[in-house]
Amino acid sequence: MAFLDSLVSDRLGGSSFFTGNKKLYKFEKIKKLTKEARLNNPSINLIDMSVGEPDRMADESVVDVLNFEARKPENRFYADNGIIEFQEAACRYMHNVYNIDGLTSDNIMHGIGSKSILSILPMCFINPGDICLVPVPSYPTLASYTRFLGGEVYTLPLCEFNDFYPVLEDIPSDVLKRTKMLYLNYPNNPTGQVATYEFYKYVVDFAKKNNILIVCDAAYGNLVYDNYKPFSIFSVDGAIDVCVEIHSLSKSFNMTGWRLAFLVGNKKVIKLYSTMKSHADSGQFRAIQLAGAYALDNYNLVDANVIRYSRRLDLLVKALREVGFDAKKPKGGFYVYVPMPKRVKNGIIFKNADDASLYILSTVLISTISWDDCGGFLRFSAT
Repeated sequence: MAFLDSLVSDRLGGSSFFTGNKKLYKFEKIKKLTKEARLNNPSINLIDMSVGEPDRMADESVVDVLNFEARKPENRFYADNGIIEFQEAACRYMHNVYNIDGLTSDNIMHGIGSKSILSILPMCFINPGDICLVPVPSYPTLASYTRFLGGEVYTLPLCEFNDFYPVLEDIPSDVLKRTKMLYLNYPNNPTGQVATYEFYKYVVDFAKKNNILIVCDAAYGNLVYDNYKPFSIFSVDGAIDVCVEIHSLSKSFNMTGWRLAFLVGNKKVIKLYSTMKSHADSGQFRAIQLAGAYALDNYNLVDANVIRYSRRLDLLVKALREVGFDAKKPKGGFYVYVPMPKRVKNGIIFKNADDASLYILSTVLISTISWDDCGGFLRFSAT
């Protein structure tokens, strides 16, 4: 099939795509290794603490709404750029959970999951040669699409010494001049850190000074524990001028496979995004949006998840400490992020977190996610 090889885009490696060493998407790789370990050890119950997906169904009341709405003939049509019922519910949700007022349906646009929104946004802003600031470790999608579009990625390490916040003052001036977007994710995957007012004020001031759009991925927004409360960047005055925020129903409402999220921003940003989105998809099924609207209005459904994950995280941290990990309970999300072990008692020394993760998977059949972006760390999911 040399004919097809010659047509592959440069962004996927051109003609070398099928013969070269194709780098797997991070979570695709760990799923592949986990599957292999399970097949090679059929008599042992593998413990999968790698990819974070809720292990419970969406609340029965949400499923009932989906069932009811899916039977209505008027809901069979294309949703295009969304339905007003979901947009208005999203506005109420932002008020009820984050105390953000003044939003209208013009400030909201749904997406077929956060991943879809993150893939479309760069197409609204990134030209060849433009730069996107991306924290590491982080979700790979935004960096991927910036590169696909001919843009460049400048990484911002999230290091323990700085409480897993990016240091913006060290970015070279020539990078800032070409920067269009800054990506943030709090509560953070994988570190478990949460944002504060002071931090968000710091990045909003930075964005205004340097004419940069902030993209806040709040996929774990209301999964926070103990004394912490859900917090939005729009709590900072003027943030809506330079920021967008993405909220997802996947993690909080156990609706990962439903693929439903929404973007919050000023009217100009929503107009840009909806224009590009209209070329990318025809909208999520209306019945799913209506079930999502019900979930957003019944935001207290998340409380059961918060209680369950908090209990699990307490147990997980205790167990990890007992076997020698320096584990701390995260402030948000559902991951425990720990420094990698340097060696084991039999004398094996690990070069990096990848080594440690693979050893743990192959010897005791516990699957984790490794991160080597800013020191070596392992991520254990409580789902």
